[in-house]
Amino acid sequence: MNRLFLFALFGILTINVMAQKKTVQTAGRDQLGEFAPKFAQLNDDVLFGEVWSRTDRLGLRDRSIVTITSLISQGITDSSLTYHLQSAKNNGITRTEIAEIITHIGFYAGWPKAWAAFRLAKEVWSEDTAGEDAKAAFQRGMIFPIGEPNTAYAEYFTGNSYLAPISREQVSVFNVTFEPRCRNNWHIHNAVKGGGQMLVGVAGRGWYQEEGKPAVEILPGTVVHIPVGVRHWHGAASGSWFAHLAIEVPGESTSTQWFEPVTDEEYDRLHK
Repeated sequence: MNRLFLFALFGILTINVMAQKKTVQTAGRDQLGEFAPKFAQLNDDVLFGEVWSRTDRLGLRDRSIVTITSLISQGITDSSLTYHLQSAKNNGITRTEIAEIITHIGFYAGWPKAWAAFRLAKEVWSEDTAGEDAKAAFQRGMIFPIGEPNTAYAEYFTGNSYLAPISREQVSVFNVTFEPRCRNNWHIHNAVKGGGQMLVGVAGRGWYQEEGKPAVEILPGTVVHIPVGVRHWHGAASGSWFAHLAIEVPGESTSTQWFEPVTDEEYDRLHK
């Protein structure tokens, strides 16, 4: 069973390679559209619209690391580096990881360049110190591992999520962990026969919502049955880390269809 198939079954942002969502960038046209229209078009449509969107060849997390390394090595520590540091954070690079990345770069690109990069990185990850401590505390209170950052598909989550395989025998079971307020996009599980998904609350507090229905609170032990063809989303409550098991329901021609993110306005309507 290939990796993309598993992600589709468990709601972890799987899309067909031929129908991948492109990165949308308008900064070129916004700032240089009249002065340098060709440069603006190359920036928005080629660099971001094509190169950054080839996630089937190199994931967004890895592209962020390559870009940050290139900019710091050239001594570029202006707003462009700040932008790409923020993108790296959005693509799943943690505070601990960026500190190690810049330290490593410092030995090859120069110590002063690393110092300058750290000044910007501290601002971008300024709110994550408490988050790292909270993540560690959450792991200590949970029987299953948090796993690795779900970086390959981070653009389809609001916030950071993590994935840990629990079992691949008989049925596949994954533990999915969400930081506070993290949720996946609206999506539908499709199948010709059978299919669907089950969620089992493991730790923390989360939400599950089907379109047109009130959200359902998920606590440890809560079981959610998700039928085929039902548009829905799930994720963490605003003040809590959250983890659930995602269990595949076997079926024929299974797939997941992804839609737009759950907006802050939609999310904030939920009872806290």
